[in-house]
Formats: sequence, structure tokens, C-alpha cells
Amino acid sequence: MTDPASPDPARSFGSVADSYDRGRPSYPTDAVKWLIGDEPCSVLELGAGTGKLTEVLVGLGHDVFATDPDDAMLDILSEKLPDVRATSGTAEQIPTGDGLYDVVIVGQAFHWFDHAKALAEIGRVLRADGRLALIQNERDERIPWVRKLGKLIGKQESDFDPTAILDDSGIFSAVEAQTFRHWQVVDRHSIQDLVLSRSNIATLEPDAQDRKRREVLAFYDDYGRGMDGMQLPYNCRGWHAQVLPHAQVAISTSSTTGAYEVVELDEEPQPGVPLAKRTDTAVRLPRVITDPDGGDDDLLIDFR
Repeated sequence: MTDPASPDPARSFGSVADSYDRGRPSYPTDAVKWLIGDEPCSVLELGAGTGKLTEVLVGLGHDVFATDPDDAMLDILSEKLPDVRATSGTAEQIPTGDGLYDVVIVGQAFHWFDHAKALAEIGRVLRADGRLALIQNERDERIPWVRKLGKLIGKQESDFDPTAILDDSGIFSAVEAQTFRHWQVVDRHSIQDLVLSRSNIATLEPDAQDRKRREVLAFYDDYGRGMDGMQLPYNCRGWHAQVLPHAQVAISTSSTTGAYEVVELDEEPQPGVPLAKRTDTAVRLPRVITDPDGGDDDLLIDFR
């Protein structure tokens, strides 16, 4: 049974926003291109955090509206990307009008959502031919030292697959999936930020967080890599699906089943209200180096 007084892991990242921005990996450009396509389009990003994925989207020329429930995370995003519209909001109550976006994209956050409510909202804000795109980085724990790191910092969402959730919703066409390989350089500083940015660690008491940080630092120092760093391998998994034509989704009034009701519309959805630009308040933070040189031949090397 969950302790009602314990912190909500899904809302724990604001307290470690700086560490999240410094320690978490970005996303490979090829993966984002595959998810969205080659042509610039209007993109709504849910769970945008500090803008790891947003930076890639903007670099590809997309018009992005970024949302996240945590203002501390969005402050960092807005400092890095002051021209991006960004505001507080949840996937279960998206702060925008109907039928406005070509793509709704979610990076590393879909598993936190109330899926019934969130998919109803996503169906509402997408255009008739719009697309839902999901992307998630997973450490490649086939490599011995990465597996040891995983045991120290906690389980990742490696078993997560949204295909059944999207199929069962009745809102989307068949799901397509693809996996992309990439690497993140972690050094003696950023590996500490990586561990502190984990929700299972961010919700600990400060003394317990510090013990875990020192434990991971000792693990890193034991490999003797120093400031040269390590290449931490990731499998970046992506899924996308088209919204079914003219389908508007409403949640059932049943509080126990959370069932979907799909209603066919005879007319196009109406445009919503304009989006406000947020005020920037954060201090810019350094970006994590991603996509370093390396290949499959290096993957199975244990750095010890």
C-alpha cells in the first residue's frame, strides 16, 4: 500500500531539475525524424521537462508548444529555448484548444500518465490526420558495467511498451515501432547528476540521496576513467500511430472502468484559443554531450 504522505514520484523532478538537465541524455535526431517525418509541422510536447527533446524538435524546424506539470523544469526549458511557447499543464488536462496539432509527442513520460484520460485529451487536440509519437531512452544493460550501474540507481522502464494501450483505446491506427542506438558521455560530475535525477532517488530523504550519490561515485571511480568519461549506451525506442479520422474521445462516466467512448464527428474540430508565451526566469545550464563517436564494436566492452 502506498504511503499517502510519501512524495509522488511523477511530480518529484522539480526538486532535482538542475541535475535532470545536466545528467539525462538527449534523443537521437534520426529517431525524432522517424517519429515525426521530414516536413516541419506543429508539435505539442507533453511532459517536456527541461527541454531535452524540445531542443531536437526545434533543431529540426518544428513549431513546438511545450507543456509540463512542473514549473521548475519548464523554467530551465524556457531559459534554453526562449522562443518556444511553454506552459504548465498535464496530459490529462491539456491547456490548448481542439484539433490544433499535427503531432503530439511524449519523451520519457508516457508511463506516468493516466492513460484513459490522457489519450482522450490527445485525441481531442490532434488534427484529423494527426499522429501520436512516443520516445523513450533505455540503458543497454546487456553490457556488464551498465547492468551494475542499473542495480545501483534503480530499475528502468525497460519492459514498457505502449502498443497494447494504444491499440485498446480505439483512437489510433496500428502502432509502428523502431529502436535506435546512441551513446551519452558521462563523466565524474554528470554521473552524479544522472543518479540524483532518478525519481526513486529524488523522493528519498536528503541523507539517503547523498549516500546513493556517493555510492555511484565510488562505482565510477573504481573504473578509473576520470574526466575522460564513459560512453553510456542507450536503446532509444520509438512508437507512433495516426489518430483515427474524425474520432473524438470522451471518458466514460463510470469511475471504476475508465472505459472509452468513441464518437464519430460529422464536422472538423474548431480551432482553439491562442497560446500565451511564458516568462523566462531560469539560469541557463550546460547541455549534456550526446551522440559521441563510437560503434557497435565498442558496445560489449566492460570498462573495467
